[in-house]
Amino acid sequence: MEQPNLSYIESMSGGDKVFEQKLIGIIQKEFPEEKQVYFNNIAANNFKAAAENVHKLKHKISILGLVNSYEAAVIYEHNLIEGSKKGQDDFEAILQNMTDFLETL
Repeated sequence: MEQPNLSYIESMSGGDKVFEQKLIGIIQKEFPEEKQVYFNNIAANNFKAAAENVHKLKHKISILGLVNSYEAAVIYEHNLIEGSKKGQDDFEAILQNMTDFLETL
C-alpha cells in the first residue's frame, strides 16, 4: 500500500513551516471526526451520507499524497451512490493508513 507523505503540503507551502504545521493541525483535528461520521453512516447503512463522507475524505487523501488511494476512494464513492459497499475494505484500510501516519506527526 502506498504511504502518506507531506510532499503536496510542502510544495504548497513554499517552505513556510508555520503554514505546513497549521495545515497538518487542521487535518489532524478534522480527519478523526470525519472518519467517525463515515463509520457511523456505514453502520447505519446510510449509503448516501457515507458517499458524502467519502467525498470529503478524498480531499485529505489527496493532500497526503495518496494518488492510488484517491482513485480507489472515487470508485468506492460511486459504488456507495449506487447502493453497493464494494471497495469498503480497501477504503477503510486507506483510512487506517492515514490514521497511523497522522499519529506520527
